[in-house]
Amino acid sequence: MPLTGMVEQLFGLQAQLPRPPAVGLWTRLEGFARADLPAACSKKLVVRGTAMRGTIHLMTAKDFLAFRACLQPGLDAGLRAILKERAQQLDMAALEKKAAAFLKAPHNFEEVRAHLVDAFPSGDERAMGYAVRMALPLVQVPGQGPWGYPAQADFIHAAAWLGKAPAACAAPDALILRYLRALGPATIKDAEAWLGLGGLTPAFERLSKTLAVVGGTARVPLYDLPDAPRPNPDTPVPVRFLPEWDSVVVTRADERVVAKSDRPRVFLPGLRVAALVLVDGFAAGSWSVARTKKVATVTVEPFRAMTKAIQRELEAEARALAAFMEPEATGFALEVGRV
Repeated sequence: MPLTGMVEQLFGLQAQLPRPPAVGLWTRLEGFARADLPAACSKKLVVRGTAMRGTIHLMTAKDFLAFRACLQPGLDAGLRAILKERAQQLDMAALEKKAAAFLKAPHNFEEVRAHLVDAFPSGDERAMGYAVRMALPLVQVPGQGPWGYPAQADFIHAAAWLGKAPAACAAPDALILRYLRALGPATIKDAEAWLGLGGLTPAFERLSKTLAVVGGTARVPLYDLPDAPRPNPDTPVPVRFLPEWDSVVVTRADERVVAKSDRPRVFLPGLRVAALVLVDGFAAGSWSVARTKKVATVTVEPFRAMTKAIQRELEAEARALAAFMEPEATGFALEVGRV
């Protein structure tokens, strides 16, 4: 599958930091190289911008243009929840107009806030900056950095970067179908939580004749597309390393990937989600990579004991991960913690 096909299949990858989506693609794609993602971003095939739940995501340009407007009600609700009474003091129409004109060219948000303060001297600088980030369809400009983006990337209006504005959105129905194709089976609450949108029950009811119920309960059914792949439970699954905030983990409130007893070690303070080792498709430990001089060390903290066969597979995959993440290292070490 090409890189853009995988980004589309996943309906985006969470990208608060530049590195995790690259690791997420490497763990899924055969032959994926570090330079592939920066190249796709520079060609504007994929973009990194504010999307679901007000979080930075890596999405195909096609998906961003098609569905960014459908996410806006959730972004508006998030803006009100964060700013509270400060939001009521903002003239959003004037703010959006001023910021949209300024962001026809790339700017970082320190520059955006300074521009808004010049235009609205009595305004709340931080509130205005946050409101613009949530209200406008913005994408980040790729540049210097080992993962295709600098630590503090410039933002630009999507219409200026991609040559067209995001499409209007009359109803979330197409968005729900797109979500299920990427991340189903799912409950209505799963969809609402991932998309950052409330009140999706009417849309699911409209779509009920086109959806399949594949599990759950009578009160909380699991929906999926009728032709979606549902592999046999005995299908072999190789050891895989998932990055921080991977969508496979973030989208699941149940125990399909992470056991209830392991959740405190996966969902961490500060809204962090640990990078995970999957064994047979289930979370079996967390991992990190560090380079000291020329040695790249992969550290795994297992949630439970692993067989010798799994340990051998783990070491082979960890060695490949280290080579991908630390290509300048000439040595490799794997450290596995005690259970």
